[in-house]
Parts: sequence; C-alpha cells; structure tokens
Amino acid sequence: MYEYLHKVFCIRPWTLTLIFIVALILSNCSQKDILEHTLNTNYGHAYYDHRRKYKLGTSYKVKGVWYYPKKELNYSEVGIASWYGPGFNGRKTANGEVFDDNKLTAAHRTLPMPTLIRVTNLRNRRSIIVRINDRGPFIRGRIIDLSRRSAQLLGFVNKGTAPVRLEVVKFSKY
Repeated sequence: MYEYLHKVFCIRPWTLTLIFIVALILSNCSQKDILEHTLNTNYGHAYYDHRRKYKLGTSYKVKGVWYYPKKELNYSEVGIASWYGPGFNGRKTANGEVFDDNKLTAAHRTLPMPTLIRVTNLRNRRSIIVRINDRGPFIRGRIIDLSRRSAQLLGFVNKGTAPVRLEVVKFSKY
C-alpha cells in the first residue's frame, strides 16, 4: 500500500502521520460533543426509565399567574432559554425524579412530562433533543429552563441565556 501511495502521490510515512494528526485535531470541535451525545443516547429505550409515569398535571398558580398544562401536538415557540443553576442538582423535579444537571432534561410550564422537545439555539444553530421533567421557568420572558449539560451542548452555558426555538418531537405515554 505504501509503495502504491509513494509512486502515485509521492507520500512518505511521516506525511501520512502528519495528515492523521491534523485530522484528529480538526475533528475535536464542539459539534463533536453534540454528535457523540446524540449517538450515545437511545431515546427509544435506555433514555427512558419505563417506571416513570406520564404526567400532564392540573392547573397551578405561581407568583400570581395561572398555568394550564396541555398536550399541544404542533407546539412550536421562539423565546429565551435559561439553564438551572448548580443549587438544583439532586433536588426532586415536578415528575418526582431527582434532577441531574448532566442529563438532557428541561423544565417547561405547560407541556406534559415526559415530552421530547427539540431545542435550537438561534445564535449558532446548534440543536439537541431534551426531555421535559420539571415545571418552570417562572421568570418573565423565558420559555424553558435547561439542564447545565443541555446549555453546554447548545453553546450558551457561560452566557446564561440564549434565543431558542422549541418544537415537540414526541409525546410519551407509558
């Protein structure tokens, strides 16, 4: 093989090594994190704990505002996303599970739990799928609170907020 490459392209062994090293360096970008996480996440099986229950919930009031959870099949919204601070890690979420800031989860005021939702950062066009497992955010102007890992993959963990588009991917009912 080397003899063929050398005759045709005049490539020496050190050149192949250099090409490999450059390709390895160039492949180490932030998009790689998103791809790896997506490939390592099986949304159909391992991503869900099948003991979890589908929960729409009843209407509730926070800071004087009433919220009415509902199943919206064609839900799509544009607005500001934020992410949970470190003080929430280990606490119970609205659906009863323990919050883990390394999982791709989110809080939404009205969508059923667990709903899979695509979140796209409108600044950099990065997109991931997260699972709704909590209620919130209750700060004016924000439409979703994401886990720290979700904000990292979307590229706004240092900034704190970002303009996003939300789209329902799948409603899950066990």
